[in-house]
Amino acid sequence: MTTPELLGIHHVTAITDSAERNYEFVTGVLGMRLVKKTVNQDDIQTYHTFYADDKGNPGTDLTFFDFVGIPKFGKGTNGITRTGLRVPNDAALEFYLDRFEEFGVKHEGIQELFGRKVLPFEEEDGQRYQLFSDENDNGIEPGTPWKNGPVPEDKAIYGLGPIEITVSYFDDFVQFLQQIFGFELKHKEDTLAILEVGKGGNGGQVILRKDETSPVETQGHGAAHHVAFRVKDADAIKAWEARYNEFGMGHSGHVDRFYFEALYTRVGHILIELSTDGPGFIDHQESYDELGSTLALPPAFEDRRDYVESVVRPFDTSDINTKYKR
Repeated sequence: MTTPELLGIHHVTAITDSAERNYEFVTGVLGMRLVKKTVNQDDIQTYHTFYADDKGNPGTDLTFFDFVGIPKFGKGTNGITRTGLRVPNDAALEFYLDRFEEFGVKHEGIQELFGRKVLPFEEEDGQRYQLFSDENDNGIEPGTPWKNGPVPEDKAIYGLGPIEITVSYFDDFVQFLQQIFGFELKHKEDTLAILEVGKGGNGGQVILRKDETSPVETQGHGAAHHVAFRVKDADAIKAWEARYNEFGMGHSGHVDRFYFEALYTRVGHILIELSTDGPGFIDHQESYDELGSTLALPPAFEDRRDYVESVVRPFDTSDINTKYKR
């Protein structure tokens, strides 16, 4: 069976200890749309929130597990150390620089990284991000900015950018991405590599850094949990499951997340998910206009709705605080 090519980055999932604070930051300050408020399907007493572009297109999803009371993460090696987000051009970086100053967001100023303008910044809990300008990007197409968000459409975040991963087993990880996942090595130094998949560009890149001296990163709020890469459909998931078996790799087997189908494996400490492009977030429960406004439950959990609603705290997402409006 031929293994279908990965199509790019699908989503990154991170950990927060306050879905409410995180909602205000990602929606209000960053201007990403909450396209689904649901529960963690492996821990239904906790929220799982999905932020994306205007319609929740694949390749635009930034998602969060909400674990109240979890300790803060410990910085170190062997983790996903920075999530990339795409904006249309260099002018958009200037817009966000001013916005971060206005809202007191910690940032490192606009810089140049591998020939692209970037703006590294942090959420209040230490979650690390980086805005990438698409000024000269010709790779994987971006999504569509949130039409009714607090950031003007011509400046807004509209997709995920390069994902930075830091490991102590640098050369092995480079080889793994190439030989197993089909990434192309675009640049390599002693402690840095850039690899890309699919049509490449900002929507299909991994920035890999080497760190053999730091302690291993510990999970907690402020850390990224896993990264997912795009595949077309369920048949692609089956083909990748066969490939993992061929190489003797441990994996989850096919997992139906309702909004997409998934397959999980670990490369050392790094959890990598493959996710299908569909079905998506606009469904029988929520229309385009209703996205993110209700507690949505996949059909497998709907018969337990009364219980779920009794154990998750109320969390109003019917409208973002007016202080963040344009």
